[in-house]
Amino acid sequence: MRALLFFASLGFVAAENGLNGWLRYASLPCSGQCRSNLPSSIVILNTTETSPVYVAGTELQNGLKGVYGKRVQVKHNKCKASSSVVVGTVDQYREICGAAKGVPELEEDGFWLDTKGKNVQILGQNERGALYGTFEYLSMLAQGNHSKVAYATNPSAPIRWVNQWDDMDGRIERGYGGPSIFFKDGQVVDDLTRVAEYARLLASIRINAVVINNVNANATLLSPTNLDGVARIADVFRPYGVQVGLSLNFASPQTYGGLSTFDPLDASVVEWWSKITAQVYDRVPDMAGYLVKADSEGQPGPQTYNRTLADAANLFAKEVQPYGGIVMYRAFVYNKLNESIWTDDRANAAVDFFKDLDGEFDDNVVIQIKYGPIDFQVREPPSPLFANLFNTSMAIELQVTQEYLGQQSHLVYVAPIWKTILDTDLRVDHQPSLVRDIVAGKRFNRKLGGSAAVVNVGTNTTWLGSHLSMSNLYAYGRLAWNPADDAQDILQDWIKLTFGLDRKVLDTITRMSMESWPAYEQYSGNLGIQTLTDIIYTHYGPSPASQDNNGWGQWTRADRDSIGMDRTVANGTGFSGQYPDELAAMYENIATTPDNLLLWFHHVGYTHRLHSGKTVIQHFYDEHYSGAETAQTFLTQWESLEGKIDTERYNHMRHFLDYQSGHSILWRDAINTFYHNLSGIPDQAKRVGHHPWRIEAEDMKLEGYKTYTVSPFETASGSVAIVTTSNSTAGTASTKINFPTGTYDLAVNYYDIYGGQSEWKVYLNNREIGQWIGNSEDTFSHTPSIYLDGHSAIRIKFRGVKVHKGDTLKIVGMPNGNEPAPLDYVALLPAGIVD
Repeated sequence: MRALLFFASLGFVAAENGLNGWLRYASLPCSGQCRSNLPSSIVILNTTETSPVYVAGTELQNGLKGVYGKRVQVKHNKCKASSSVVVGTVDQYREICGAAKGVPELEEDGFWLDTKGKNVQILGQNERGALYGTFEYLSMLAQGNHSKVAYATNPSAPIRWVNQWDDMDGRIERGYGGPSIFFKDGQVVDDLTRVAEYARLLASIRINAVVINNVNANATLLSPTNLDGVARIADVFRPYGVQVGLSLNFASPQTYGGLSTFDPLDASVVEWWSKITAQVYDRVPDMAGYLVKADSEGQPGPQTYNRTLADAANLFAKEVQPYGGIVMYRAFVYNKLNESIWTDDRANAAVDFFKDLDGEFDDNVVIQIKYGPIDFQVREPPSPLFANLFNTSMAIELQVTQEYLGQQSHLVYVAPIWKTILDTDLRVDHQPSLVRDIVAGKRFNRKLGGSAAVVNVGTNTTWLGSHLSMSNLYAYGRLAWNPADDAQDILQDWIKLTFGLDRKVLDTITRMSMESWPAYEQYSGNLGIQTLTDIIYTHYGPSPASQDNNGWGQWTRADRDSIGMDRTVANGTGFSGQYPDELAAMYENIATTPDNLLLWFHHVGYTHRLHSGKTVIQHFYDEHYSGAETAQTFLTQWESLEGKIDTERYNHMRHFLDYQSGHSILWRDAINTFYHNLSGIPDQAKRVGHHPWRIEAEDMKLEGYKTYTVSPFETASGSVAIVTTSNSTAGTASTKINFPTGTYDLAVNYYDIYGGQSEWKVYLNNREIGQWIGNSEDTFSHTPSIYLDGHSAIRIKFRGVKVHKGDTLKIVGMPNGNEPAPLDYVALLPAGIVD
């Protein structure tokens, strides 16, 4: 931003828990010219306390007091007050204050911000826009920016939604930040304080609607009691300009309503939905609309009655249309497939199901399309469905919650992934056709369009489970408003608002965050093979074999000689032909397919040479080592900020980044070991399977411990770990150290499974040098595991341990509950050795 001021030393605030996100309004020094630039009064043009304009006045009061310690009085309709900030709509200004000179025509939700005159003008096309402009002005002030500006800004698209996958019992599917802020025990919660705080965050990034329940919907949300609760939720969101939407279970007329059918063309079903919709809008007159997931992953849908997806979507569209509502119909529709059939391909599903229905959807139906053809993977091409619907409104579906990308326990700034998709030119009819212009409705001249993101905030004070993961929510809002914005610029605004203006803090977190997606791709799955995580269980740790031999269609088709999906028209599934001609030709030809999507489009031998000159298998080995090495730097970079970030947030993120440094090594070793074992091709650098500084737990002297074969085999060093022989008696593993005398970092790989909290102590010559407890289910955000596997594997490190050759190393593990104090290996690492 313009004229940004940096302060070398700003003093310290009290420890922060993350609840305020980027709206901390942290104190900045201000004197002289700075103080003269601040308004002496706030004039709001609507005195209704539940209006967004009134909320804007309160926000300005709090912001000016928090950032600059200035107490400013709010005045009502006093247009001639000098040195004031005036907030309202353009129409309100004209009615109360006179002509709004210089203000251009604004689109819905747009705003005008002018700081050049004697008064600051913040004028919205509507009250929501006025609130957005207020947050924009406060963002400038909170970054020390007192520039004189006058500009208008309008949203790229009208739909800027978030989807919550909250269940009625309070759990959240793919939620990593605690239980639901909306539901508990089948009902809407009584205390909606956190909902109000969430509404404030969403308004500040210009989100205009929130779907509050899981797309795998529970029909009991439609009970009178729960609809009354939905009304209370809507009342909390409304002053912030955020509308509420609901996910529907397609079979509700039968499972909840007692009808014999849920056929979308049956008159009784239509009548039932009409009555329900009337009940909803009677309670929430401004409800945004419905979100529907049907015929996907076991969810009921119109195919049960041989009806089309358009029949289903239009049923709901006709019901909400009189109220101004819209229907977001998810394109995530697919059937289980047979991997043995070479032409079967889940990536084809979206186009197969929706292309021929183009033009049959009502005008208030928006097809919500995941950014890639599979499922939020670390690298996918854009969904070709974006280039196949010319007469149907579309919205891109993104995922803030890091389901396949480290579940907030790993730092992954995902905005650069989204930008690669949004900025892709699909070249429809050989004309410029950026994905961002297609989903905004601009390319095919549609009135509706935009974006939706799966967010899944919870009751954790960090909202998402990790402080740094909040950059993804902030970035989503910014890109939903203007998808042409730069991912790094967005990130840096977030850093300044969240952690302050110290230049080292800004540069360090920028570097870490911008390196995080490339690093995660390197150590989790590259060349377009997808994220090689466990897709059957938690979607978290490594398990490449789980990708294949199932009906889910996220296949690698890896065997001992070759790997990758053949998606060509000539020899494969035909997927490449779903793109417009120019992209189809590029992806069809292995010579013109980018290396980072090679295995997405082509099935090749492990010795196939990339454009870089490396073989596929050597690229795998090298990239996984490189990614893990980068992940080690995140911790050391963060530690360089000690004293520059408040203690609570510093310690929280240090804990997470320390964990990621160890888990990235687990990923590295698991993937490399798996493909080394499968292909039989050695690593030219002789790293894979070679760990000279490790001591395998099964090779130690065991008392009260026994060996245990881990599955998947690659998630244990040497495929074997040790567990206690009893769930109530401690086990001991000991060994003589045969390494040279010196100072080492002592790393212990163990497993922390759900259902118990074991305790371990490590001794050197009977002198305790460290202890820990297996409580990761309480301290990290990812889904816990009940197995010894890549999800539960974890590494702890004790630094600067002085060791003499011949010393006795001993680890004592005390089991607890179902957790038998599992151990994998110990590594003694000289300075500079990652292992």
